[in-house]
Amino acid sequence: MLQKMTAEFLGTFWLTFGGCGSAILAAAFPELGIGFAGVSIAFGLTVLAMAYAVGSISGGHFNPAVTFGLWAGGRIPAKDILPYILAQVSGAVVAAGVLYLIASGKPGFEVGGFASNGYGELSPGHYGLVSSFIVEFVATFFFLFIIMRVTGANAPSGFAPIAIGLTLTLIHLVAIPVTNTSVNPARSTGPALFAGEAYVAQLWLFWFAPIVGGIFGGLVARALGDKSA
Repeated sequence: MLQKMTAEFLGTFWLTFGGCGSAILAAAFPELGIGFAGVSIAFGLTVLAMAYAVGSISGGHFNPAVTFGLWAGGRIPAKDILPYILAQVSGAVVAAGVLYLIASGKPGFEVGGFASNGYGELSPGHYGLVSSFIVEFVATFFFLFIIMRVTGANAPSGFAPIAIGLTLTLIHLVAIPVTNTSVNPARSTGPALFAGEAYVAQLWLFWFAPIVGGIFGGLVARALGDKSA
């Protein structure tokens, strides 16, 4: 289990550092031109790379919603859920701390939203609670459904990380204006701790909606006759 937890820690660290880092450090400079599209690609690339790097050790979850979804889909035992989530949240928090140390080295640095997720006044597009719940639920549902299908016994071997990374990219292209895109409670928790009380107060949604969406995604994929590889 220690090897699996280490893999999940490193994978979630890289996802948070690379994805949120692209928003905090690179997208903050409009002249670099990465915008929403660049941040979306960055998140997809982090998952793609780490799924290849450590997926054979832990399954490459890097996300509590994925862990719950794969449990609901019959892929992992319940006893693995808590250790995986502890490793994932730890990785995200440490990555956010490293990003804070880097970002605070810039003169005039202000924490701001720090790539956190939010609804209402904290939503990039000021979308309300219902809209934010729907987008997080639907996005995570399909994320888990796709993960289950592309890693099943009948899926082409070796291509799953590509499909998963591209799916996460697409999810960010759709959801960034609404919630700044979570679909991952660990990724939401790390930056929120540095962004401040208002973002921490809204964390409940970015645990609840992705986990519920992930569980339903895993259940539907299983109902369609999924067989794990």
